[in-house]
Amino acid sequence: MSLTRYEPWTQLNQVQKELDRLFDSRRILSRDEEHSPVATCDWVPAVDIKEEQDRFVIHADVPGVNIKDIEITMEKGMLTIKGERQSETKEDRQGYKRIERTHGTFYRRFSLPDTVDPDKIIAKGRNGVLEIVIPKHERTQPRKITVDA
Repeated sequence: MSLTRYEPWTQLNQVQKELDRLFDSRRILSRDEEHSPVATCDWVPAVDIKEEQDRFVIHADVPGVNIKDIEITMEKGMLTIKGERQSETKEDRQGYKRIERTHGTFYRRFSLPDTVDPDKIIAKGRNGVLEIVIPKHERTQPRKITVDA
């Protein structure tokens, strides 16, 4: 029988490395690579996605972002939302102990099913919330079929 050395911190360090790898994967590429399948962002807006019978609705929290500075594109089944939140730069920082308002670019991509109608997508923003309505094709709507006896 051989002795095995037990090191309790080994597993904890392994978990820490996996968590670091997981969170680093959210910030993957540089902003210069515009046509790359992934991109980095300075912050990620929270998004709610709701499926209704005839459409999908996406609500994105984008406080402090001018709606005109948001770019929404649809290409090959991918909906992309990009934008930037500007911040006031003040040289006078006296009295500030901590500033927690994030600023910078954001980038979100969503894969959409074939049932959506990309020509009828509309977007509007109000009170820091971006709403994107993605209608489904009319021909893909479920319908009830009666069975004759």
